[in-house]
Amino acid sequence: MAFILNTLSFLVSVYMVVIFFRIMLTWFSGMGTGSVQNFLSRITDPYLNWFRRFSFLRIGFIDLSPIVAIGVLSMLNRILGLLARYGRITLGIILALLLQAFWGALSFFLGFLIIVLILRLIALLLAQGSGNPFWRVVETISKPVVYRINRLLFRNRIVNFMTALIISIVSLGIIYMLLRILVGVVFRVLAGSPF
Repeated sequence: MAFILNTLSFLVSVYMVVIFFRIMLTWFSGMGTGSVQNFLSRITDPYLNWFRRFSFLRIGFIDLSPIVAIGVLSMLNRILGLLARYGRITLGIILALLLQAFWGALSFFLGFLIIVLILRLIALLLAQGSGNPFWRVVETISKPVVYRINRLLFRNRIVNFMTALIISIVSLGIIYMLLRILVGVVFRVLAGSPF
């Protein structure tokens, strides 16, 4: 039984990687056609489309449905791995896995935003304009994030954009680290609980 569960866990991991490549290909213009793209679309879109139907997973230009879809697969993968290892699962472990899946999606999102903001800072330092499609996407994603974070921190005061960008990167980094510590502590408590 452990062999079957480990094999299923491996197949779920492979499918997660395929979905990740499918998502990455959509980020680059001109790469939307071809046999590889069509193959990946056929095997991933039915699963991804199930999550795309939830409108609350869209925030402006950002579609969070692929992150949630990968999070669900990640949780399934962990459950299969635990079943293969221990042969049983407690309620505490299930709650810990749910927390870990939520954290996986949230940490991916926070990490993505931090990377986008760092790229925007690099573009600002190198005086890259928004004429390039890549920098335009980076700017489109980064502006609302910087605006919201600085509105929370500074209310109605006007702040230089570079300063606001650096403060946003640092703020997201601090939030990421604090949440990581908190989730780790709660996970250990839940996973160790006997219920």
